[in-house]
Amino acid sequence: METQGKNDGKILIVEDEDAIRLTLRDYLRKKGHDVIVASDGVGAIKQLLDNPVDIIITDYRMDVLGGDYWIKFLQRYCAKEAVLITSGFLRPDFPIPFEVIYKPFDYAELEERIRRIRAGADA
Repeated sequence: METQGKNDGKILIVEDEDAIRLTLRDYLRKKGHDVIVASDGVGAIKQLLDNPVDIIITDYRMDVLGGDYWIKFLQRYCAKEAVLITSGFLRPDFPIPFEVIYKPFDYAELEERIRRIRAGADA
């Protein structure tokens, strides 16, 4: 039986690559998580306005509202949510104030990280 600990919001996956976004969504749903998705930063803002979210898993590089400005937005407006950045590439001169998970990553390890966040181990 899945337990979500102190937070019972949704996980928001923000990823512009359809295959990654949809397979990760399906994987996490099969593990018992409530998951919503967006394909870019603008869609993510809409999801954040419409849904209680406690964890954001987001790509760094996206054509629409991605990169440095997306990171700045998350830092300023999503301080209460746990944020995990996924990327195959990061600019080394821009500090990322969130945990970065490099692609390709293992879905099972990411799901374990989500469990630890929700259990309060790393909150």
